[in-house]
Amino acid sequence: MRTPGILIFGMVLAPCGWILDLTSTVAPNWRTIHNLANEPTDLVVEQGIWDICRTSTTSRSQLCSQQGNDQIYFNSQIIPIAKGMMVASLIVTVLGLAVATPGVRCWKDRPRWILASLGGLLIFCSGALTIIPIAWYTHILTSINSTSVKRDPTKTDDIRVGYCIILGYIGGIMEVLGGFVMFLGICSCCGGRNRGEKSRTYTTQRPATDRPTPLPRPNPETEDPSTHPTPEDLTMLICEIANLVSTYCEYFVRCNNC
Repeated sequence: MRTPGILIFGMVLAPCGWILDLTSTVAPNWRTIHNLANEPTDLVVEQGIWDICRTSTTSRSQLCSQQGNDQIYFNSQIIPIAKGMMVASLIVTVLGLAVATPGVRCWKDRPRWILASLGGLLIFCSGALTIIPIAWYTHILTSINSTSVKRDPTKTDDIRVGYCIILGYIGGIMEVLGGFVMFLGICSCCGGRNRGEKSRTYTTQRPATDRPTPLPRPNPETEDPSTHPTPEDLTMLICEIANLVSTYCEYFVRCNNC
């Protein structure tokens, strides 16, 4: 039996989503801030949940490890929550893959659906752990305070979404879809089609006792020849029948004359 499609779908999406979530977790680019006061116009501040970098778009130079200079940003409520949930998402994804791999058993004829579905449930939860902090951070993107950013009061704040948010959304959705599809294999639906099983047709057979017993056929080789009627026997039978008929007719005529 080939590996069912729902398990292949989940086992492909889950590692891809995990890689995107890992990049989103460690990269310092959850938001970028432009148009800083008293700073060159090409300077961009990139802020993540672990580090802050100052990048020049002209020279491509980058200065990181600025987290010690901005404790207000890292003490914001969203930052420690995002750290914990993103790390937990990575760990839960690894556990889900570890549980689902022996359940899929692509080297065997039939998978272990309970293990595979349990692994899918863990992967689904890991995707939810990724999407929640990223959606929260995006919602309060412009209201997170930071001391390393000197905003120009004469200009509007130019705060943009970083690529980590995009990668986190994509990775979380991939894990949610992959885990949900794998979890669907916990029950057999539509005649087992969700598991890739072929539908079985059952034919009702009559019990052996209901079948009529065939009559034995005579064997010409073993049959006694004397049991067959001869022409003489047929002639005598016809004569006896004629005598009975004539006797009945005479009796009928006598009764009418009386």
